[in-house]
Amino acid sequence: MIADTRPLVEITEEAIEVLYRELGMVATIRFLNQFTSGFGNYTEERSRWLEGQSLDEAITAVRDFQLLRPADSRDLELPKSDD
Repeated sequence: MIADTRPLVEITEEAIEVLYRELGMVATIRFLNQFTSGFGNYTEERSRWLEGQSLDEAITAVRDFQLLRPADSRDLELPKSDD
């Protein structure tokens, strides 16, 4: 018996379509997420991003970000600025 060899990307697309059809979008995403472990070294990268930044600068950056978009129930209550 000779198996039909299809490209992996084609098989993956078909598998995702079957999962979506049979399980729905949310369950499909939850299923696929268990196989995604991410990449890189967050701790190392975070140290570079925050290098030289004070706590006051970080709080100001968060506050500025929150002002640029609609409020979210997950927003942190930040101390009021002394300005």
